[in-house]
Amino acid sequence: MSKSKTPRTALTPAEPVDWTGTRTHRVEYLPAATIFAQGDPAASVMYVEKGAIRLSVLSHAGKEAVVAVLDVAHFFGEGCLAGQSQRMATATAMTACTIVVVEKQEMVRQLHVKPAFADRFLTHMLTRNIRIEEDLVDQLFNSSEKRLARTLSLLARYGEPDVSHRTLPRVSQEMLAEMVGTTRSRVNFFMNKFRKLGFIEYNGGLKVHNSLLSVVLRD
Repeated sequence: MSKSKTPRTALTPAEPVDWTGTRTHRVEYLPAATIFAQGDPAASVMYVEKGAIRLSVLSHAGKEAVVAVLDVAHFFGEGCLAGQSQRMATATAMTACTIVVVEKQEMVRQLHVKPAFADRFLTHMLTRNIRIEEDLVDQLFNSSEKRLARTLSLLARYGEPDVSHRTLPRVSQEMLAEMVGTTRSRVNFFMNKFRKLGFIEYNGGLKVHNSLLSVVLRD
C-alpha cells in the first residue's frame, strides 16, 4: 500500500442544495448544542446549511474520539439510509448552526425522483469513503506531526479555488489530539512550531496557510 503525498479536499460543492419540492425543516443550534447523541433513533439525514459541527464516538470505557468536523454543504446522519436504527456517533454544534433535516422516507423519495440530487449525494458518499481510506493510511504510516498538518489542511479545505488561507471554526487542542491520535502536549508542541514557521496564525481564531502543506509533503 502506498501513501498519498497530498491531502484531498473535503467535499466542497459549488452550489448549495436546491431543496425545492423537498419536505424539510430547519433547526437552529447554539454553539456546544447536541444535534443528536450516540444511540438516538436514526430517522433522518441532515445537512449543514450554516456553521460547523463535529462528530464524536464514545467507547464503552467512556473515552471520546472525534471522527469528523463538518462545515457548510456537508451531509451527515446518512447511516439511516443503510439500515442503521441508532445513531453511531454524537453530532455537536461547534458554532451557531442551521441544520436542514430530511426524514428518511423523504430522502429516499428525493433520491429516486431527482437524478441531479442523487448524483450530488453519491458524490458526497464517494468523497467521504475516499477520505476515510486516506485517514486510515495516514494513521498507519505517518508521524503525528504530519497527521496534525494534514488534519489542519483538511479542516481549512485545502485546494479550494483562490484561497491561500482560512480561519477555522473553534477547534481545541484536545479535539485536535483526539482527531490525530496523539497527546495534547504533542499537539501543543507542533502547533507552536507551525506558528513560529509562519504556517498558522492565532488572531481571534486559528488561520491555516497553504504553506503548511510543506510538512505533509516532506519525506
